[in-house]
Amino acid sequence: MLAVISGPSGVGKDAVLGLLRSKAFPAAFITTMTTRAKRAGETDGVDYIFISKDKFQTLIERRELLEWANVYGNYYGVPKEPVRQALRAGRNAIVKVDVQGAASIKKIAPEAVFIFLLPSCFEELSARLEKRLTESPETLKRRLATAPEEIEQIGEFDYFVINREGELDRSVAEIEAIITAEKCRVKPRRIEI
Repeated sequence: MLAVISGPSGVGKDAVLGLLRSKAFPAAFITTMTTRAKRAGETDGVDYIFISKDKFQTLIERRELLEWANVYGNYYGVPKEPVRQALRAGRNAIVKVDVQGAASIKKIAPEAVFIFLLPSCFEELSARLEKRLTESPETLKRRLATAPEEIEQIGEFDYFVINREGELDRSVAEIEAIITAEKCRVKPRRIEI
């Protein structure tokens, strides 16, 4: 099964995936590629695969990305091959993408499981973005302005999980429950990419 986790910037997608990984959740966590600069504390190949814009353009031309988008002036994309390898091996594959990326994947793999992470309120989202200190004032303003538009897309997803401040364990447990329930379907979803 392919699970796609999305939501607005600052909602906690990385924190959720980090906890899932640390719990040894049985899945292939597909690392997104990006052309943005590495932030302090990030590890290449773990947080993202950091590549040049030229290399990214080559991957686009070769159609080697499941989805890609230009977000806030940087390219982000999911390489196809690790997803294919996981699915061929009978493993769950989990992808973290922005809302644009989820829409692109839905066109290619509509049978994937789409999970939308929400903050408990807009103020909490704003506080998280400000607290992480990784955004310029302009980027922070742009991300906050985009968040309501992204949240309006929730109807395109199968499930939502509210990622409340201080309740990361609960959010992860809900995602685990969604994936477990999907694995127990009488008619399993068939993914072809």
